[in-house]
Amino acid sequence: LIYHEGVSQLICHRCNTRVEIPTRCPQCQSTRIRYFGSGTEQIERRVKELAPGVRLLRWDADTTGARGSHDAILQRFAAHEADVLVGTQMIAKGLDLPLVTLVGVVAADVGLHLPDFRAGERAFQLLTQVAGRAGRSRRGGRVVIQTYTPEHYAIQAAARHDYHAFYKREMEFRREQGYPPLRRMARLVYWDKNPQRARTEPKRLAADLRAAIEALDLEAETRVFGPAPAFFARSRGYFRWQILVLADDPGAIVRRLDFPHGWRVDIDPVTTL
Repeated sequence: LIYHEGVSQLICHRCNTRVEIPTRCPQCQSTRIRYFGSGTEQIERRVKELAPGVRLLRWDADTTGARGSHDAILQRFAAHEADVLVGTQMIAKGLDLPLVTLVGVVAADVGLHLPDFRAGERAFQLLTQVAGRAGRSRRGGRVVIQTYTPEHYAIQAAARHDYHAFYKREMEFRREQGYPPLRRMARLVYWDKNPQRARTEPKRLAADLRAAIEALDLEAETRVFGPAPAFFARSRGYFRWQILVLADDPGAIVRRLDFPHGWRVDIDPVTTL
């Protein structure tokens, strides 16, 4: 749930669920609630405070709901009808804007610590891509990255545009943990509207999975994570649990299992969230 200042509500960007802003934590009943991060609405307001009279455009999910709105915003900014463009990561990739001389990244850590082994890779990609929006002409450019972990190798490498340094450190991490590309991965996700069944069915399959690994004599070279709630534990009314399998050939193991309705199997998944 994301706080939207304009409507004073928390809104899910995956299913559009809307709830009122809580004054107490629903789990521990504490009133010590605070907001973290700076959404595009807040940044837009702060830019106007810091630079009164600046012409500003906002490009995010809330301003691009209508057909053709993406192109309209981009065309206006490219035509220099605005001095500042505030947006989410959708503005980072593939835009050729020669007049841009300054790029600022707020809270670069948000995606860095997600429970996905590719989090560092994606953070490096995004920071490198957004940095490439500045200095695309003889006027030059500057990039400012705001982060709580400036020592992280992905941040350091992105700041220097050092692909080789990032690759070297990232491969050390992947090799240490046995993550792809050193091993392949299978992601097994179970969807069910019944919360009890959403817990018990993955446990049943996990037992069958471990039995299959033992039968194939692959215990030494296979790792199983879960079952556990997926990062997005609920989506469109469904409860989601997942199991991750690391092996040289996870498909050979998965083919020995019986998957009833509700399971989704992804070999070599792009994301584990």
